[in-house]
Amino acid sequence: MTRAPEQPSSERPSSEHPSSEQPWSVPVAIHDVPETGRNFALVADERTRVAVAKLVGLRSLPRLEAQFEVTPRGRDGLHVGGTISATVGQDCVVTLEPIENEIEEQVDLVFAPPAAPTVMEEEGERVEVTLVDAPEPLIGGGIDLGTIASEFLMLAIDPYPRKAGVAFEPPAAKEADTGGPFAALAALKKKQAED
Repeated sequence: MTRAPEQPSSERPSSEHPSSEQPWSVPVAIHDVPETGRNFALVADERTRVAVAKLVGLRSLPRLEAQFEVTPRGRDGLHVGGTISATVGQDCVVTLEPIENEIEEQVDLVFAPPAAPTVMEEEGERVEVTLVDAPEPLIGGGIDLGTIASEFLMLAIDPYPRKAGVAFEPPAAKEADTGGPFAALAALKKKQAED
């Protein structure tokens, strides 16, 4: 089963009306995925990258790409596997200088229609139980690859980026000859005893 790669240009999101909540949207309906699966090579345009950078708190986002393989999972589900790669512009937390880091994040998700919540009786009360390994819900009969890419990018960003070779050095502690926190009190008592 060989899957022909899709053309990246046909899968680029339209930047005519980007959503303020989700700036990168590449919707894929479950009925658009053949039995053999479908490959997507996504490249975010400049306008989308600027909006995603603002959303996730980056100084800049010079590159954002995703390679996905979407395959059917059972009768009414989808499996999404692939890689998100990006160049992210941040500020070093030590020197405050602008830096760029490369990110590559693996994606492996299963989507299925939302299941009815499992309800259990516990001490006379009804309690909803969420399954730990439950698939991600299909929203409106499909998935949004742009949203998936943005979320995985957000998870991969280093919250404390540092310039290569730079380490945080705490301020040097003052050498105190006072003998500890109560030394001043002891000196005051001694002075009072002498008077």
